[in-house]
Amino acid sequence: MVPQLTVVIPTYNEAENLPKLLSVLFSLPIAGLNILIVDDNSPDGTGELADELACKYADCVQVMHRAGKLGLGTAYTSGFLRLLEGNTQAIAQMDADFSHPPEKLVEMQECLRHHDAVFGSRYIHGGKVDERWPLWRKSLSAFGNAYARTILRLPVRDTTGGFRVWRREALSRIPLDKVKSNGYAFQVEMAYLAHRTGCSICEVPIYFADRLWGRSKMSFHIQIEAALGVWRMLYRYRDLKAQV
Repeated sequence: MVPQLTVVIPTYNEAENLPKLLSVLFSLPIAGLNILIVDDNSPDGTGELADELACKYADCVQVMHRAGKLGLGTAYTSGFLRLLEGNTQAIAQMDADFSHPPEKLVEMQECLRHHDAVFGSRYIHGGKVDERWPLWRKSLSAFGNAYARTILRLPVRDTTGGFRVWRREALSRIPLDKVKSNGYAFQVEMAYLAHRTGCSICEVPIYFADRLWGRSKMSFHIQIEAALGVWRMLYRYRDLKAQV
């Protein structure tokens, strides 16, 4: 049976993107789709717009308002923990800027029939990144993934991707209260913990596009932080017993 899905969408200044994204998501053939928007007090009014969308889409949209820009990692863990308090069967995570192809959620949800987690991947056959990316960005992303994968011995090609779908049982096994990373490092840490706690992970190819509207939040510093953070993860979870 395909588990029903709730999508967690962190937002900070995404007023241009959010209504368009929700319109696309609710047009997909996903029965029982729900959405949780986690807004970090966006100066552009995204939080207020999210409240309006929650009214428009009745009981299908929830909004979590946070006091300020507290980071991507804590936005996701806060959203995950709230949903795990309820009866959500599966939880997806995705960006609000259309860098993650919404239509892929249908395939990713279907893969949960046989796996604990499904990762959208730029680095398996059929996956690719935006052709407009400069060479330095492509090289840094590829290096960061290979670096994290090697150091942490991960059976995942795309360790820094943020487009993922989880069974609630998988997230329940992960010590979310111990996750400290933000940005790309958060995605690496979650992949590492999923592997260490015995999750069955499947990757599906995606095309990762540059955002269509608004300004990218990616920077060289964020990528470097993710690469360096793998050593902290090895130390932090040194006593976490690997499962098979």
